[in-house]
Amino acid sequence: MECNGKCDSCKIKDQCPDTKKFFIQQENKIKERMSKIKYKIAILSGKGGVGKSTVSTNLAVALAKRGKKVGLLDADIHGPNVPKILGLEGYPEVREGEIIPLEKYGVKVISMANLLPDEKTPIIWRGPKVSGAIRQFLADVNWGELDYLIIDTPPGTGDVQLTIMQSIPLDGAIIVTTPEELSVLDVRKSISMAKMLKVPILGIIENMSGFVCPKCGELTYIFGVGGGEKAAKEFGVDFLGRIPIDIKAREAQDKGVPMVLMDCRAKEEFEKIIDKIIEKL
Repeated sequence: MECNGKCDSCKIKDQCPDTKKFFIQQENKIKERMSKIKYKIAILSGKGGVGKSTVSTNLAVALAKRGKKVGLLDADIHGPNVPKILGLEGYPEVREGEIIPLEKYGVKVISMANLLPDEKTPIIWRGPKVSGAIRQFLADVNWGELDYLIIDTPPGTGDVQLTIMQSIPLDGAIIVTTPEELSVLDVRKSISMAKMLKVPILGIIENMSGFVCPKCGELTYIFGVGGGEKAAKEFGVDFLGRIPIDIKAREAQDKGVPMVLMDCRAKEEFEKIIDKIIEKL
């Protein structure tokens, strides 16, 4: 973009010809990229700490295990966790203005975490710059042809979610919650946002739904149970399933191994959820 941002037209962005030209070119690039991707799914949550990134990464890896071509976009600019969960290190390559995503477990991945010098470096950006980064990921990352693009969003109903929903035609949204009422309260906001922006809701996943005893295998509902299913019935959307807390899965994930690659209770539940998603799409 040649405009130096100081011309009179830049006082009103939409009147600046160079700015308008840049955004038109970017929108065309986004359309071209997304046209090569069959299904685009956003993972949403009303609040933080519900395990949304865990769900996103394990869904992506589980789909790749079934022979699908899968991409995973970590759209949580301020708190990118996907590379840690996947044990993914290194910087993506840039060729002729295109960003080449990294790859792990058969999944193409792009995350702000892989663009930072180290794990301690924070992203201290206001909303417009965050939205700009999301649009750049959508326009400049060369995903190639994919069956699925899983988009891990930050918690809430803010700039990132709005930018994604207004920039690309999503084929569905999956809402992640934990069983307790506080989490479910915020889920209702995510569902309402998706419906307002006419994004199809594939369903709700209740994460941390019960604790698997490492000795006897008994499931104990330490955070309660049924909150996600209750919200699904309230809004008339599907309940996709429950993911329990499993120590074996947690230990593996800390080492960069997704739980769907382990022999554990959580993997079994993920497989059932994947079946439902594929059937719905």
